[in-house]
Amino acid sequence: MIPARVFAGRQVALFGLGGSGLATAQALVAGGADVLAWDDNPQSVEKADAVGIVTGDLRGADWSRFSAFVLSPGVPLTHPRPHWSVDLARAAGVEIIGDVELFVRERNHHAPDCPFIAITGTNGKSTTTALIAHVLQSAGRDTQMGGNIGRAVMTLDPPATSRHYVVECSSYQIDLAPSLNPTAGILLNLTPDHLDRHGTMQNYAGIKEKLVAGSDVAIIGVDDSFCEQAADRLERAGQKVIRISQRLPLKNGYFAQKGQLFEAVDGRHAPVIFLEGIGSLRGQHNAQNALAALAACRSVGLTMDEIQAGFASFPGLAHRMEQVGRKGDVLFVNDSKATNAEAAAPALSSFERIYWIAGGLPKEGGIEALRGLFPRIAKAYLIGEAAPAFSATLGETVPYEISGTLAAAVNHAAADAANDGAGEAVVLLSPACASFDQFRNFELRGEAFRQAALAIEGVMPIGGMR
Repeated sequence: MIPARVFAGRQVALFGLGGSGLATAQALVAGGADVLAWDDNPQSVEKADAVGIVTGDLRGADWSRFSAFVLSPGVPLTHPRPHWSVDLARAAGVEIIGDVELFVRERNHHAPDCPFIAITGTNGKSTTTALIAHVLQSAGRDTQMGGNIGRAVMTLDPPATSRHYVVECSSYQIDLAPSLNPTAGILLNLTPDHLDRHGTMQNYAGIKEKLVAGSDVAIIGVDDSFCEQAADRLERAGQKVIRISQRLPLKNGYFAQKGQLFEAVDGRHAPVIFLEGIGSLRGQHNAQNALAALAACRSVGLTMDEIQAGFASFPGLAHRMEQVGRKGDVLFVNDSKATNAEAAAPALSSFERIYWIAGGLPKEGGIEALRGLFPRIAKAYLIGEAAPAFSATLGETVPYEISGTLAAAVNHAAADAANDGAGEAVVLLSPACASFDQFRNFELRGEAFRQAALAIEGVMPIGGMR
């Protein structure tokens, strides 16, 4: 835990007692703050009471005594309208911050020079965060990873001079972190997302840009117009900007072509990292993640050899194109996180001969957007409520069966793939659907796929069991 000593001896209000909120309340208390916490969920309040956090309905509190108001990032700050606690804080002139801001202030106070890499973007944040942390750890660096992935940021070990922090930041967290100042800030990409919480795409993009605007080095993917404009703005303002592109050669920065990552300086470029044969970084979308990790790790002093070795041993993230097992020429891949057609496209783009398990609770638009990838599908195995609609879309273009359950789909796909005879075949769970008709969440769906695949005789696990 990082004791939040910046508010020692002062009174702090806190709203939101979920996982990160409760951890933040405990960090404030450990740092000597006088905390009054609340949540609209009575069960969350009971959990806080059980661990000694003082709770009380903030509607009746004297806000003039609070030095700060710490808000859980899941609670609306601006849209569709501010939460009632936000209105009370603003009326009293109390600053509103989040857990990432607390971390930033503790780092600034105790170890301002310790390497701090912060990552944001619409897609790819978690993989990039995990990849950077893995490379740093593989190179022997003292590394802490958290934020919007894994551990809440205030549960990490306290800042120390040689300790490296790798923190994934959502737009909600950035909006509550006015002092955010990473050593290297990464903005991967921007597409419309969370507009119900930010109002407009311009507001959303502006919040994301704050992360790189406050960084010593801004690493920005320039394959979309919002990010390209952000890179230009920051460079004109005199900030150090490193551009990355998964699509086009750059004059300066890092770009990807045919499984290689190139470094470009004044129009001259040379390959520096090779992704060929690294299954966990397969696909064009992972090229962008690898480029960002390359630039970030170089910015904190790693060598190309250390980065290449870290990439080669990266196991990938669970449920995101996760290679779970192999039997001969058949590879089993768990992409359960793909809960809509857009999310399934990267996996379908990454393999040539696919035995595709799809379906669940359908999203608007179904799988029509994936039609251009149908030639890669040897056969589809349809499950859940979406099966009839998906079968209608596949029609006579792709052979399919309605398997019903995930277990049946895995067994049937494995048997068919084993008899493919055309080189490597992939049994791919990339459902293009939510899980809620058959599973409580996509993680449980992915775990069920893993267990079913590894239960098949002769399937050898890849990367160890999670």
